[in-house]
Amino acid sequence: MAAKWDAGLYDAKHGFVSELGKGVVELLAPKGGERILDVGCGTGQLTAEIAAVGAAVVGIDSSAEMIAEARKKYPAMRFEVMDAREISFAAEFDAVFSNAALHWVKEPERVIAGVARALKQGGRFVAEFGGHGNVGRLMAAFGRASAAVGLEFSTEMSPWYYPSIKEYAGLLEKHGLEVQQAALFDRPTKLEDGERGLRVWMEMFCGRILNHVPAEKREQWLQGVEREARPQLFQHGTWVLDYRRLRLVAVK
Repeated sequence: MAAKWDAGLYDAKHGFVSELGKGVVELLAPKGGERILDVGCGTGQLTAEIAAVGAAVVGIDSSAEMIAEARKKYPAMRFEVMDAREISFAAEFDAVFSNAALHWVKEPERVIAGVARALKQGGRFVAEFGGHGNVGRLMAAFGRASAAVGLEFSTEMSPWYYPSIKEYAGLLEKHGLEVQQAALFDRPTKLEDGERGLRVWMEMFCGRILNHVPAEKREQWLQGVEREARPQLFQHGTWVLDYRRLRLVAVK
């Protein structure tokens, strides 16, 4: 089932997602007249930037809340509610683009198969998402906070998929997508809201994890994560998450 997203909170407090994605748009280098699919478009900020060069862009996202906000912000553009595992297009696009979305899908091969189908021959897939080791220190804090309230934090509780270059490149090539560029890199990311920054981030992105925490223990668990993560991730009055990004270009 798709996660429930607070589109307003996403735009108000997590604008860094789109801001940091601008480099991926530059790598895409969209051209006027191209047809481009934006997978996991969120509220449409980068979709609109791609369209501004004259490309015909379709934005898809599994979240009805995100798509509703995108349609409200950009009424002249095409947005559809569609799960990335169920991309229904066939040989329609010159490029498929995705920023900060594919680490939410634990069935990557279904996504890649859909991307390959959607591309024209010679079309390109340009994406960036969480890579191997992303938020590793925070995940360790989740584990310690869970143990403190009598719970076991397992990888099954995590909603995220953070592959290595080797793993993801192998899947792409299996589906006829030749990897031309791939990089895995650290990108420490500052959160807004000072002391509350990590709490706001968890409220936005950790709903599936919190579902595994009994309601009566959630506040204790959240405080535990903040306490356990602080020595490594709180710097000069700001939370700085240990993001690692996988960025790639592949061609059909």
